Amino acid sequence: MELLGSPLPTLYTHPGSTPAKFLPPISTAPSSKNGFPSSPLPQSFSHSWVPRATNLTIGPSSKSSQGLTPSEALPPISSRAAPFTRYTPGDWHRSNLTNSEASETSRRNAELLTADTSRLIQDKYQETRKTQVKTTKKLGERVNDIKFWKSQLRQELDKMIGENKALTDVTKRLERALAKTEAPLQVTQECLLHREKRMGIDLVCDDVEKQLLVEADVIRSCQERMRRYLDQAEARLASNRMAQHEVERDLANKQVAHRIDDQCHQLRNTSDGISYYQGVERVDATISVPESWAKFTDKNILRSQSERAASAQLRDNIENLLVVTANEMRRQFSCVNVAFTHRIAETAEAKRRIQDHLGKTLQEIFQLKRTIEAIRKAIRDKGRPLKVAQTRLDKRTRRPSMELCRDTAHLRLVSEVCEIEETLQSLQQRLGDAEDMLQRLVHAKSVLEHDLAVKANSLFIDQEKCMGMRKAFPSTVRLLGYV
Repeated sequence: MELLGSPLPTLYTHPGSTPAKFLPPISTAPSSKNGFPSSPLPQSFSHSWVPRATNLTIGPSSKSSQGLTPSEALPPISSRAAPFTRYTPGDWHRSNLTNSEASETSRRNAELLTADTSRLIQDKYQETRKTQVKTTKKLGERVNDIKFWKSQLRQELDKMIGENKALTDVTKRLERALAKTEAPLQVTQECLLHREKRMGIDLVCDDVEKQLLVEADVIRSCQERMRRYLDQAEARLASNRMAQHEVERDLANKQVAHRIDDQCHQLRNTSDGISYYQGVERVDATISVPESWAKFTDKNILRSQSERAASAQLRDNIENLLVVTANEMRRQFSCVNVAFTHRIAETAEAKRRIQDHLGKTLQEIFQLKRTIEAIRKAIRDKGRPLKVAQTRLDKRTRRPSMELCRDTAHLRLVSEVCEIEETLQSLQQRLGDAEDMLQRLVHAKSVLEHDLAVKANSLFIDQEKCMGMRKAFPSTVRLLGYV
């Protein structure tokens, strides 16, 4: 350490250090007569200009000096033999000269330092100004880059929102169309159940039943395809929302970064809110470089575009599906209705023929009953002539003796009785045949009546119940999901 005004350096010793062969240890040092312990002089008090011929007179040491010579021990100040001379005139002149030269050197160095410092300040000012201008320019470029990507993200976000809305609308149409297929399927199943209530021979697997089964299969197939596309639409909406969320998050981050960088770009040396942040330049919180930063946003945009393209393709497929399924169901509905119309016409014609046969059968039964009544009357009418003939024969058997003659009258009566009996037998045979025929006609009438009831029941089921329900089949507009 250089003391001001001292031409030569002054040395200091560390506390507690004692020069060798100068003072005894502290524990053995004698006390002065005033009661203060004697302490060694520091080495720093020995200046270079102190006269070397001056010797300090030291008194005799005590017993505690432990073998030190009198010249090595410090005597009390009061026991000096001569006055103490500090410096010489030469020392004084040399000190003044040294101080003047040191002062002159310091002034020259200060002038040089001032000039160099002025140049340094000016150079650093210009350097700092240029650096700040470049930094401001880079911040402006960064703000423009962020603004560009913000516009790209916003455009893509608007398109994705529109695509999600369009896909949602088509999905709702698909859901409505799927819901509208439940009623036709239920009608078809109810028609099959109602036709199971047909009776007798009419319980036949005709073309109507085949077309109804085909219609049920067509509707179930359409429903299955609708459900499959509905699942795909829901999955696609989820993917679109994920891509939209990524774009929205990226856009939100870009907006925050744009606001921060724009604020940084607008900051000047005279701006408010600037402050010192020690060590902030050593904090590296960055996680990307410009290339990866631009690639990240571009990747989000490309993913969103890919999702939008897939979504648009799915919308087209759903539109085509709605048209195809509506046409298939309407076409099969028409086929079933045509089959019903033909079957109803056939049943009505069969019913008309049965009614004609039944009418003729009833008329024939009526005529046969009259014939049977006539036969019975004829049989009854033959009873009296037979009684007369038999009574005559019986009475003639009471003729006496030779009067019992087989005469012509007798022969004629016998012949008459035989003829009447044969006539009665013939009439009885005809009566039996007529009655048998009447039974057959009555049975035929019952069969025709039953068949007529069967045909009437089938006609009622097909024409009233089934066709009545099929009038409520959804229109094409409903099958397309618009309503």
